[in-house]
Amino acid sequence: MSNPNVSPAAGPLKAGQSAPVFSLPSTPDQMLSLSDLRGNPVIIAFYPADWSPVCGDQMGLYNGVLPEFHRYGAQLVGISTDGVWCHAAFASARKLHFPLLADFEPKGAVARSYGVYRDHEGTSERALFVIDGEGVVRWSYVSPVGLNPGADGILNALDAMVGQPQAAGAL
Repeated sequence: MSNPNVSPAAGPLKAGQSAPVFSLPSTPDQMLSLSDLRGNPVIIAFYPADWSPVCGDQMGLYNGVLPEFHRYGAQLVGISTDGVWCHAAFASARKLHFPLLADFEPKGAVARSYGVYRDHEGTSERALFVIDGEGVVRWSYVSPVGLNPGADGILNALDAMVGQPQAAGAL
C-alpha cells in the first residue's frame, strides 16, 4: 500500500541507486554539497522538524554516537525543511557537532529527490540513508514519523560496507 504523504517519486531510494547530488545551506553564508563529502561514507538523516521531541532525541542520540560513525570514516548530516536560523538555534541548544542542512527553498527539493517528502505536512519523512564514497546508496530506512529509529541500522550498514571500524586512537 502506498503512503499518500510521500511524493509520487518511486518511493524512498533503495540500496544500489545513485544518491542525488545536492547543495544546501549549512549556515546563513555557507553551503554544503554531497560532493564535498565524496570519498567517505555519508549518513543522511532526514527528519521532520527542529524542536519536536522525537527529532530532538534522534539528533541528540546521533550526536552521542558521532565518534562511532567517525570510526567508520563516515560523516553525518541532518536535513529538514527548517531554515538555517532555526537549525542554528536548535544545534546550539542541543550542542550538536554535525551539520544541519536547510532543505527550505525550494521547499523539500532534496527530500523529494530522495523520495521522502511529505506533501501534506511540508516536511520530510524520518528517513536514513547510508551512502558509500562513490555516491551509491548502500542502505536506507524510513521510520514511522513518531518513532526514533536509533543508530543500530546505521552502524550495521556501515559495518557491512566498511568492515571493522578503525581503533579509537587511529583517527
